[in-house]
Amino acid sequence: MLRTTLLLGALTGVIMAMGNYMGGSSGMTIAFIIAVVMNFGAYWFSDKMVLRAYSAREVTEAEAPQLYRIVHNLTLAAKMPMPKVYIIPSESPNAFATGRNPSHAAVAVTEGLMRMMDEREITGVLAHELGHVKNRDILISTIAATLAGVIVHVANMLQWGAMFGLGRSNDDEGGSNFIGMMIMIILAPMAAMLIQMAISRTREFSADETGARISGDPGGLASALRKLGIMSQRIPMDASPQTSHLFIVNPLLGGGWAKWFSTHPPMEERIARLEAMAGGERNLVTSPSFLQ
Repeated sequence: MLRTTLLLGALTGVIMAMGNYMGGSSGMTIAFIIAVVMNFGAYWFSDKMVLRAYSAREVTEAEAPQLYRIVHNLTLAAKMPMPKVYIIPSESPNAFATGRNPSHAAVAVTEGLMRMMDEREITGVLAHELGHVKNRDILISTIAATLAGVIVHVANMLQWGAMFGLGRSNDDEGGSNFIGMMIMIILAPMAAMLIQMAISRTREFSADETGARISGDPGGLASALRKLGIMSQRIPMDASPQTSHLFIVNPLLGGGWAKWFSTHPPMEERIARLEAMAGGERNLVTSPSFLQ
C-alpha cells in the first residue's frame, strides 16, 4: 500500500509539473474534468463491458457446483459478500475479478482453467481474485487511470498547441519553451503509462498475499501460477491490451525490457514470494515457541 501511495503521488507530481509549465492554465481544469467523467463511467460500467467482451456467462450453483462452492467458502473465510460467478468460453487458463466494490463484484474463470487445475489450485486462483476485490483494486486502478488520463489529455492539448505554433519564438526563451513543450508531449504520457503499470504490478503482489491468507494455502496459489505461466503461453488468449491487467496472468507476455511495460510482475518473483510465505507458515507451526 505504501508503494502504491508513492506511485500515485508520482502521477500527481507529473500533473503538477505539467500544470506549472502551463502556468495554471484553465486547460488543466478542463482536462481533469474530462478524465474524471471518462473514468467515472468506466468505474461504474466497466464490469459489464469486460464480461460482455469475453462472452462470460453467469452460472448458478446447480450449473457449476465445484466452482460455486469454492467461491462461497472463500468469501465466508474472508467475511465478504458472495460475488457473481462467471465462466469464460476459452481454452486458455486464466481468471479475473471485476466490480466497483465488494458488494458489486464478479469473478470469472475460463473453461480451460477449470479443466487444467486441481481443486487446490483453483482455490488459490479464486482467492487471489477475491483479494483484488477485498483490497478494492478496481477503485485504485480507476484513480490511477484518472490521473494518467489527465496527463494524456494535457499532452494532447500541448501537441495541438505546438501544431499551431504555441511556444515557437525567435528568441532563446521561446526556443526553450518549445523544447520544454516537446518534452512534456513525449515524456509525460510515457512516464504516466510506466507509473500506472507499476501500480498494477504492485496490486498483483498485494492480491497474491491477500489471496494466500484468505485460502490459508500460499503453496496452492504458487502451484497454480507455475502452471498458468506455462499453459497460458502454450494456449494464448485473445485478449485486449486495455483489459489485460485484469487477469491473474498477463495474456500479453513479454520479457527483457517489456517487463517495464507489463501490468504484471515477473511470474518467478510472485511464486518465490508465495513459497516464502508457505515456508514461513510451516516454520511457525513447527517451532517450539508456537507449540508452547
